[in-house]
Amino acid sequence: MRFAALAYQLCQRALPLYWHPKSPHRYTVPQLVACLLLMRRLRLSYRDVEQLLWAMDQVRAVLGLSTVPDHTTLQRAFARLKACTWHLLIRFTADLLAGGGELCVAADSTGFVCTQASLYYQTRSGRLYTAWRKGVYVVGCGSQAVLGAVSARGPGSDASHVHTLRARGRRYALVSESGCRVQVFIGDAGFDGRSVREGDLVAVVARGGRVVGEARLGRQALVESARLEGVYGQRWKVETVHSVMKRKFGEEIISRRGVLQCREVLLLAVVYNLHRLWCCFVWQARVM
Repeated sequence: MRFAALAYQLCQRALPLYWHPKSPHRYTVPQLVACLLLMRRLRLSYRDVEQLLWAMDQVRAVLGLSTVPDHTTLQRAFARLKACTWHLLIRFTADLLAGGGELCVAADSTGFVCTQASLYYQTRSGRLYTAWRKGVYVVGCGSQAVLGAVSARGPGSDASHVHTLRARGRRYALVSESGCRVQVFIGDAGFDGRSVREGDLVAVVARGGRVVGEARLGRQALVESARLEGVYGQRWKVETVHSVMKRKFGEEIISRRGVLQCREVLLLAVVYNLHRLWCCFVWQARVM
């Protein structure tokens, strides 16, 4: 119930009230999006969350629902929401978690299966999946909040996403006395490519068994020095985020259309940030 209230308050601040001035105005956009976030938080289907809302009048009161939206209404609402809406919600939640700034940000990708079949069934049937939906997230090492996300198909290199992830993490960079933004981008060897800049702690791929080039040798020495100082070890916090995300919210993508699968990867980032916010509020309440 507290998660639903937090999600509804966030959506009211970030989203418009209705799709169109002449829409039926039966349910508001924040109400529908909060239902979708609650559905993913509890790992339910569209039909299951409809039954849950009918059974729990307290949740309906928190969301301001006099009646329960049909499961088809929720599905159509999710299909209508564009990727820019989910990026906006990620930014709103990240502002609350990492508003003080981040000195280091870490990026990594994780795979989500596009089927709900168990691994045992796939093994026995001989239908092991060879492609999956990949979520590439940039995480603040201090707040452990998802600052930005990119959806792609796997397997594949993450080097093409470095520029986008760095720009979304740069929004939360610390500002020095001279007015310059200071932030360190940390990534594994999967991000090694032409988009890597000087000062980035991105592991170097030894192509052909050795590292060639003055710039690549210098970056390799920088990463080794960061390993000894413990700075590069901050990258494991993004692995922690992936672990929490999959254990609590599931590692399967329930959508079938490719464009909706991309949006579901972004939805997971919003759900994680909301869960992180809820945990912070609970911890502060216990301390006080």
